[in-house]
Amino acid sequence: MVPFGHFFVALLLLQQSDDVTDQGLKALDANQPAVAEELFRKAVAADPSDYFAHFNLSLALTQQKKDADAIAELRKTLELKPGLYEANLNLGTLLLRNQRSQEAVGPLHDAAEAKPTEARPRLLYAQSLLDTADAPGAEAGFRAAAALDLKSAAPQLGLGRALVKQGKLADAAEPYQQASSDPAYKDALLELGRAWESARQIPQAVAIYQQFLANAAVAKHLTELQLDNKQASAAIPALEAAIIRDPSVANRLALADAYRDTKQFEKAMVQLQLALKVEPGNYELRMDLGRVLRDQRRMIPAAEQFAEAARIKPDSVAALHELASALIINESYAEGLAALDKVRALGQETPGDLFYRALSFDRLKQPRPALDAYQKFLAAVQGKLPDQEFQARQRVRIIERELQKKR
Repeated sequence: MVPFGHFFVALLLLQQSDDVTDQGLKALDANQPAVAEELFRKAVAADPSDYFAHFNLSLALTQQKKDADAIAELRKTLELKPGLYEANLNLGTLLLRNQRSQEAVGPLHDAAEAKPTEARPRLLYAQSLLDTADAPGAEAGFRAAAALDLKSAAPQLGLGRALVKQGKLADAAEPYQQASSDPAYKDALLELGRAWESARQIPQAVAIYQQFLANAAVAKHLTELQLDNKQASAAIPALEAAIIRDPSVANRLALADAYRDTKQFEKAMVQLQLALKVEPGNYELRMDLGRVLRDQRRMIPAAEQFAEAARIKPDSVAALHELASALIINESYAEGLAALDKVRALGQETPGDLFYRALSFDRLKQPRPALDAYQKFLAAVQGKLPDQEFQARQRVRIIERELQKKR
């Protein structure tokens, strides 16, 4: 907020003091704004045309967070004394504080023009432009404020934000870095990281997030981002460090995913098994362990995990699909068909399920249900699985010939 106390002397020199004004100013100095308000209201009542009384009343109201009334008094002050720098600056500041940025543009522009060598009015004016989507104007304003106050981080941060709004992310890097050198603005650099991420410039986002590994939330997001973008190897060191700090189920699951993506299956299994000791009924852990086992072609242990996942969530089509696939690949066709029956009962049967169903009946030497499933598969697939379609057509011809011979 603007240091209002500095304005008292500047305005006091212009007015002949009276007892009420003196008492009001003393009350403000003594941090008694409610007392000051009562006194300045008396001054306004005594002379409604006294802009100084209206201005002082606005100060007392502002100190009490009575912003709406303070704004009204500042508008009255400017009506009586157009162009008064202190009133324009205070009015613009209050309007910004109340998210009324469009209204703040005018008075802050006038304040900046009145004091071209002062950084603060230019900074606030630039902020009002940024808030009202005039990013190019805000950029110019923040640059001017930064030139007037080389040591302040606030203009640099504003400049970085204005550049980001214009999509100039590379140009924004330097002002964001300068702003973040001030401890109070350190975390603001994360804004640029999020902007890079939104622009799908993942390496640039990662480089920023890596500066905040002490922040658990950022570290977690970083590893998720790296995993999502096939950078599991890069994510592993941070995940291993997280396990040391906090061997939680969530951290073990994340590390296991990274190990699995980098084909370190044994390490992934260790993490998942340790996590399952803590939460044996965790659906995600069962699914992940099943997939790790499946990737190693260990189908029966994998099927056991998928079956347990399906027990935990009976309506999980994903678990039933994985279970059916593992069983059928292992040539446990009857058990695989039972899993597919559950998928059908849930109304979630896919063309792939029909193919597995046909294949299972075929291997179980049940030609009629196999033929029916193959034909339904071909009608449903519509060119999406060409290899399986070719196999299905071949089997349909062979089964039809065999059935005709038996007539």
